[in-house]
Amino acid sequence: MVRLTDDYRKEPAAFKQAGITLPQFDQAQVAQAAATEPVWVHFGGGNLFRCFHAKIAQDLLNRGDLKAGVIVAETYDDGVIEQAYAPYQNRALQVVMDAQGHYDKTLIASVADAVYYNRANAAGWAQLKAIFEKPSLQFVTMSITEKGYTLRDINGALTAAAQADIAGDPEAATTNMGAIARLLLARYQAGKLPIAMVSTDNFSENGKRFETEILTIAKGWLAAGTVAQGFVDYLQDPQQVSFPWSMIDRITPNPAESVAKILQASGFDDTQIIHTAKHTNIAPFGNTEVTHYLVIEDSFPNGRPALEKAGVILADRDTVNDADQMKVTACLNPLHTGLAIFGSILGYTSIADEMTNPDLVALIRQLGYQEDLPVVKDPKIISPKGFIDEVIEKRLPNKNIPDTPQRIASDTSQKLPIRYGVTIQHYLDAGKDTSGLKAIPLIIAGWCRFLMAIQDDGTPFEPSRDPLLAELQPYVADIKLGDHVDAHSLLQPILTNKQIFPADLDAAGLTPKIEQDFTAMIAGTGAVAKTLHAVVGA
Repeated sequence: MVRLTDDYRKEPAAFKQAGITLPQFDQAQVAQAAATEPVWVHFGGGNLFRCFHAKIAQDLLNRGDLKAGVIVAETYDDGVIEQAYAPYQNRALQVVMDAQGHYDKTLIASVADAVYYNRANAAGWAQLKAIFEKPSLQFVTMSITEKGYTLRDINGALTAAAQADIAGDPEAATTNMGAIARLLLARYQAGKLPIAMVSTDNFSENGKRFETEILTIAKGWLAAGTVAQGFVDYLQDPQQVSFPWSMIDRITPNPAESVAKILQASGFDDTQIIHTAKHTNIAPFGNTEVTHYLVIEDSFPNGRPALEKAGVILADRDTVNDADQMKVTACLNPLHTGLAIFGSILGYTSIADEMTNPDLVALIRQLGYQEDLPVVKDPKIISPKGFIDEVIEKRLPNKNIPDTPQRIASDTSQKLPIRYGVTIQHYLDAGKDTSGLKAIPLIIAGWCRFLMAIQDDGTPFEPSRDPLLAELQPYVADIKLGDHVDAHSLLQPILTNKQIFPADLDAAGLTPKIEQDFTAMIAGTGAVAKTLHAVVGA
């Protein structure tokens, strides 16, 4: 049996016998290079990073196009660093699974260091600041999810934590944006050193959101007299600090027991799945799909490695935005979320299994082809229709990707404005007829039904984590299946909340449809499946 911490350079045969592709570099050397002249810092040490960004870095290190390993900064879960990185010398096993059942295994050793970056960890707090003061640092990438950028509450007001960060000493910041703004302040004070801050999180206009939130903190500090105008000017000069936009796509579920068993049988011993105290699911291995895209706006004021040699597409902002809008608001993410909502209510535990239900397939086909595609701008670098074809015919039905609706349904309140709101707004802006929209209002109604936390057979379920659950569930908490309710008055506080639905559902004529579908779905047990079939069924 082979383990991650075995010496892959001195004893490659054991790894090769287990079918594992090895790095073509010395991890100790690239770690030392990162310690003296760091190039790349990544925030968010979860499964997507380990299966995607870290592999991009590995490919570049293998080619000699990158000399220093990636420094990972985890801002939320110290357990990720202590349990998944440190014991394994910052290594991981990437497992790529295709629909035919092939498992392509690669030992990832591109991480030079992994740091818990939180003011509660004094050593990591100081270490990352010192890294940001290094002229060699070229860029940052991010995968901290939508909620990691949040500085405002459901009503659009700054949260207490954001207010405290703005009013306080940067050294005491607690929000992600405050903590990162602290690092940029250190870089400014070290000589106005240039850097690219690249959000690769899975939502539209991610670079714009990142820039907006960092500037919210910085301008607050300016108003409070904490920083000079020069710092804000530095952040707003793209020749010094850029916030490139990106589109990222790679389905990366939580590590699965089924994959662990296959790895054990192949001769790999580090298969224990880790459940941290903060509810992160991670393992010494990560399982992911074959298909992947990363498109980044080519704006790097301090230079960059040849990312394109590792499959990254570099483009201008408009092209990135078109590709992102295509994927995030139309061709994948909305389909995924629709399956997640209804899968949770209908009792599914596998996205692939959902794709055997003809009504659920009809739902996402209606959504993708009939409702989303008509308002998608072709980015030219990827065919929108071809993208949806691949999603529906190959990617989602892949039973070797152990993905669950419960994982995808997390933080849905944060996703709805992008995954459905953008398309609705496109219809409104173009003056297009919305009377043919069936899937979008049904999915929104399904989400309201999801908030009841009652499956279609009447049994309770634990809804996926969402920062707004505690605020939203009381609106539907007293509803019982079979009740006759005034859906309009019950749902109005949810449907008119501009943080969740910035596009005007009334103006789009969708509110009555949502209320009608919701009413139908609470009629009794089995009503969700019945409504799904009636509205979009095959």
